[in-house]
Amino acid sequence: MIEFNLKKGLKGIAQITVNEENSAERFAKPMPSAFATPMLVSIMDLAAINAVDKFLPEGYISVGTKISIAHLAPTPLGMSVTAEAVLIDIFKNKLTFEVKAFDEVEKIGEGNIERYVIELNSFNKKMVSTKGKEDLGEF
Repeated sequence: MIEFNLKKGLKGIAQITVNEENSAERFAKPMPSAFATPMLVSIMDLAAINAVDKFLPEGYISVGTKISIAHLAPTPLGMSVTAEAVLIDIFKNKLTFEVKAFDEVEKIGEGNIERYVIELNSFNKKMVSTKGKEDLGEF
């Protein structure tokens, strides 16, 4: 297995402005005009990706496998949300991140995310052999 140049403590950030496209109303009605939980998960996961992507060898990526977060407070339209991820554990190719998110006023989310480092070509080949190319379309 290839060695990865990853170290505990690596940090990533992702930021977004809350709008109609990422509000709870986009997912179901009636819902409040506030930042949607699925979007909070997404921005926290992006922060985890950003923490390690530049340190991975060419052809390697990380993929999400487990996400456990708490959405602690609502964020209205127009506010910015910033997610932070810190790599807290590395076991072989399994990466564990502590994640937090803040709006302009307070902490709005926290939790943990697990991602695995994979070689993209091998992953795609295995997926095609398992699922069949006709089921997947082109990639």
